[in-house]
Amino acid sequence: MDHASAAAIVDRLHSAQNAFYGGGEDRELRALLDPDVTWNVPGASPIAGRYRGIDDVFVYFARRRDRAAGTFRMHRRDVLVGDGRRVAALTDGTAVIAGAAHAWSTVGLYEITERDRIGACWLLALDQAAFDAIWSA
Repeated sequence: MDHASAAAIVDRLHSAQNAFYGGGEDRELRALLDPDVTWNVPGASPIAGRYRGIDDVFVYFARRRDRAAGTFRMHRRDVLVGDGRRVAALTDGTAVIAGAAHAWSTVGLYEITERDRIGACWLLALDQAAFDAIWSA
């Protein structure tokens, strides 16, 4: 996958996620995910876990939206590609949780299906302890 295609897919995903996290509908975001998607979030926070299938992944998305009261936003910084269909996106996040403003950085490792949908995500916080503290507030 070339860089421009990968960046476009990640940008569409993040745009749809930001809309959903801000209180918008889920239709556009659902269309970008494979029905059998898996989402892996390490750590010990209330959002940590392995989510399987589109409905389970939306439980996770809604949990993030609700904990941040619609303030969570993703800001893509860079996209890394190789020869396969896996793409890494360095992304900053911001949210107001329990009345405090927070910022963090993650790498999202995405597996892109042949239909250019997200088949899997592994979320890797650059500072796991801080990430867990933010989402546990």
